[in-house]
This record gives sequence, C-alpha cells and structure tokens, in this order.
Amino acid sequence: MEKKKTTIILFSGDYDKAMAAYIIANGAAAYDHEVTIFHTFWGLNALRKDENIEVKKGFMEKMFAKMMPRGADKMGLSKMHFAGMGPKMIKDVMKKHNAVPLPQLIEMAQEQDIKLVACTMTMDLLGLKEVELLDNIEYAGVAAYLADAEDGNVNLFI
Repeated sequence: MEKKKTTIILFSGDYDKAMAAYIIANGAAAYDHEVTIFHTFWGLNALRKDENIEVKKGFMEKMFAKMMPRGADKMGLSKMHFAGMGPKMIKDVMKKHNAVPLPQLIEMAQEQDIKLVACTMTMDLLGLKEVELLDNIEYAGVAAYLADAEDGNVNLFI
C-alpha cells in the first residue's frame, strides 16, 4: 500500500499558526503519512536559527533581518499580542498544560523525517542565507512543492 502524503504551506510568521502546522505535521507523520512543510515568506522565520549569524547583506536585506524574529520561539501571536505580553502568557499556559512548544515541535518533525523545505525564491527576496537557517532542511522552489502536493492526500495552507 502506498503511503499517504500530507503537504503544508507555512506562509504565516505567527507562533500559534506555525504551532498548528507542526502539530498537524507531526500527527500526520505519526499516522505514517509522508509529510512536507514548505516554508515561504514569514513562515521562514520558524526555520531561522536563534543566534545572530554574520553574513554580507545589502541595505534592504539588513532591514528585513532586523525586522524578522530570529528563531521559532521569538515569533509573535496572530491575535492578542498585547505589546509582547501575549506570547509570554500563552507560553506560560502551554507550560502549565504540558503542551509542547514550537521549537520542540520542529525538532520532533525532524526526528520523524518530515521534509522541512525553505522556499529559495523567498529567501532571495528577504536576503536569507542557508547558514542562517536550521541544519538538515531542504531548499527548493514552488515547482518542488507542487510535485509533492500533486500526489498529496491532504494539502493545507497556513
């Protein structure tokens, strides 16, 4: 029997939406689906390393780098941001309920061989370099995503 396929486009840079994408992805992998998460635009922030990595960039690329959160744990919420208090509040509630935080969900995805793909076109637009993103991820354009999605049983846009 052929494995079912789940593909997710992670467009959003919001912590809660990225969490939803990774919860679904990890759940699908647990049900033996072949899973791809294609990170594009603000969704690429989930793949950024936490530390500052010195790379040569132009003015606009430097501005994007300063404005975008560095790492999954620094992403903001889609609602109830409350000048930065919202993410802290939701993380405290998650901790009390033993919910897995986003950085650990990403690690779990890598352990389950979920294909994490960074959109190369968006990386070029935003000035992101491979060295700034997590190790052991893939880099591809929209054609590669469409090839995966074409055979997908579940295709989501978050």
